[in-house]
Amino acid sequence: MVYLCLDMGVRRIGVAVSDPTGLLARPLETLPGGEPVAKFAQRLGLLVRDNDAEQLVIGLPKQLDGAHGPEAIAVETIATELQEMLSMPVILWDERLSTVEARRRLIESGVRRKRRKQLVDQVAAALILQSYLDSLGSPVRPVP
Repeated sequence: MVYLCLDMGVRRIGVAVSDPTGLLARPLETLPGGEPVAKFAQRLGLLVRDNDAEQLVIGLPKQLDGAHGPEAIAVETIATELQEMLSMPVILWDERLSTVEARRRLIESGVRRKRRKQLVDQVAAALILQSYLDSLGSPVRPVP
């Protein structure tokens, strides 16, 4: 199963996709934030189709103590709308500190500041998606 993941932001939305086996996540692209949900759903629908995605995972920006602040409530609302508009399952997944981790990894990889700004949201989406995929466990059984 192919999963698509969003790291929702006000200015930018990071997108990641899994491989067809649902084991590995990779950054896909960064979309502009702030669009009306209907327009965003059209753009997202194309990504779903082009990648044969069957499920959407959206990072839920909980506060560090686990509480749902205004950002989390906004994401929950958008997730519900996208689920209806795209007619596909939507999973909300904890994204705490994913952007911090994405920045750290990009810095450690030697990516320059300007390029980091372009990549950080999609790398954060890939980290969120990989966390979700890892929670599912491996469907592949080792050969004896």
